[in-house]
Amino acid sequence: MTTTADLPTAGTSAQSFESLNPASGEVVAKFPVHSTEDVRAAVERARPAALWWRELGFGARKHRLRQWRSLIASRMDEFAELIHRENGKPIFDATGELAIAIEHLDWASGAAQRVLGRRKVKSGLLAANHAATLEYVPYGVVGVLGPWNYPVHTPLGSISYALAAGNAVVFKPSEYTPAIGKWLVDSFAEVVPEQPVFQLVTGFGATGNALCTSGVDKLAFTGSTATGKKVMAACAGSLTPVVIECGGKDALIVAADADLDAAVEATVWGGLSNAGQTCAGVERVYVVESVYDDFVARVTKAAEGVHAGEDYGPITMPSQLDVIRSHIDDAIASGGRAVVGGPESVQAPFVQPVVLVDVPETSTAVREETFGPTLTIAKVRDADEAIERANTSKYGLGAAVFSKDHGNEIADRISSGCVSVNSAISYAMVPELPFGGVRDSGFGRIHGEDGLREFAWPRSITTKRFRAPLNVTTFERPKGARQILKATVKLRWGRTRPGR
Repeated sequence: MTTTADLPTAGTSAQSFESLNPASGEVVAKFPVHSTEDVRAAVERARPAALWWRELGFGARKHRLRQWRSLIASRMDEFAELIHRENGKPIFDATGELAIAIEHLDWASGAAQRVLGRRKVKSGLLAANHAATLEYVPYGVVGVLGPWNYPVHTPLGSISYALAAGNAVVFKPSEYTPAIGKWLVDSFAEVVPEQPVFQLVTGFGATGNALCTSGVDKLAFTGSTATGKKVMAACAGSLTPVVIECGGKDALIVAADADLDAAVEATVWGGLSNAGQTCAGVERVYVVESVYDDFVARVTKAAEGVHAGEDYGPITMPSQLDVIRSHIDDAIASGGRAVVGGPESVQAPFVQPVVLVDVPETSTAVREETFGPTLTIAKVRDADEAIERANTSKYGLGAAVFSKDHGNEIADRISSGCVSVNSAISYAMVPELPFGGVRDSGFGRIHGEDGLREFAWPRSITTKRFRAPLNVTTFERPKGARQILKATVKLRWGRTRPGR
């Protein structure tokens, strides 16, 4: 996923910058460029707020977070309009993003106590005289660096879960969507006015770097792999733990027994929705040769009916237009063909749909994340070849499989953090499922129980209840203790029992 630039855009000064409507260039709002000192001050304000928020307990936090959920839901029209103006996506898409984000917020607030609260665990043979408990402790202050492509759903995947776990949050949204970030922070303050539990800092790359080095107790980042490496390097000096969610080059596999209507619908939507600016969006399609020609014909017809400016919005970050153009050019120069669109589809700030076939696997259009409304479709011998090609990518975020009878079997062999069978990107809508990737797509997880545990560290506690008949943790052992211990272990574990 491509994210923020390091340099200010036109219309900025050293102290402030303007947020622009990517479709019209209209100024949405003006924001300060927060300095290193500003960011550190925000983190320091968050420390007592984090203690206060933690001490409220799971029940009170759940109540406040669900008040926030209801407030966002009641103002969906207002918020969706702002998302449309600042990010560029259509109102319907903005509304859909809000719906998913609200569901995740609801789930995280309700599940936190069950997942993170103190619970008893078995003590085992050698510590049978101890009671053992496990609990998860919030880190304190969590920094979140958010992207512009899904400026609500994606950062809230960290923010909601961090807050539910009992942390305070300092949030730096992309410089392309600061007004959306401010709306979130301001609305939260309406239901939690007592303390600055959730704060906003704005600016460019330097502000993001300042957050990494500000002393936050954990940092969650969503963005490009290149920027993710810089974030990790900045956090390494203080051993600040990180969650890194980067981009993808996600593959969709169409098996011989696939429902082609469903596969076509998912391919076109997964590749073109949000102008292709989706980290887990469909970029590569591998189709078994027996259904390849029919599939390509259907995708061509469907994609020709999708129009930028109507069905999806503009390219939010202007510099991404050059990346998209270069990938299309390279695909054609290396022998590929455009069956829908082509180089002429790049019409700033929009890009019309592009469908490419016969593109070599070595092309940047296949190897690198395009982050635009383009698809490459390749013919493969069988599902085995499709899996092999899908797994050669350096990325490993998501994937999709279409097969009536072998979908889960194929999914089991795909090397990615998320897979959808007979749909595309549906895993992102399920609050209980963790979201994240492997290799260059990052590590750590947001969403689900794993997402809650990312924002709290485990604390193990043993409480001695009575004196053990045989205490192995003392120098005051009776004679023969070793023989007793050895006999006990052999009796318990020395032979294999049926079913154990």
